[in-house]
Amino acid sequence: MTAQRFDEPMEQALAEARAALEHGDVPVGAVLLDPRGVVVAADHNRSRLLSDPTAHAEMLVLSRAARARGVERLDDHILVVTLEPCAMCAMAAVWARVERIVYGAADPKAGAAWSLYNIPQDERLNHRCDLVAGVRATEGAALLEAFFRERRP
Repeated sequence: MTAQRFDEPMEQALAEARAALEHGDVPVGAVLLDPRGVVVAADHNRSRLLSDPTAHAEMLVLSRAARARGVERLDDHILVVTLEPCAMCAMAAVWARVERIVYGAADPKAGAAWSLYNIPQDERLNHRCDLVAGVRATEGAALLEAFFRERRP
């Protein structure tokens, strides 16, 4: 499975990340693809907007898709996100039984899908997710760097 296959969904995730800037949230976007490759949910970080530390882009798309399906399991779905998931989001993907996580920029400070931890592929868990890293990573990283540069001179 090539990273190029995820170029289009990552573009939509990047558009979602840019939308987070409109309300001062960290620019991270996510989309969830069904087994046919169709986007079933798309969102961006809303933690600041909603005053909710769990309102990460990944959590929002997983919740929306599960509610729409009427079941908590999202077997054969693919989570596409602009930044490597944190521990909370990586574990949520495992609980949801997501088949694959595709992400752009690595997160050396909080990444839980290779950088600090590898929760999605931990053999001690009852489900593992395939990982594809680095899809349009430069674009996702640039959004984050500009966001934090403005706030932390």
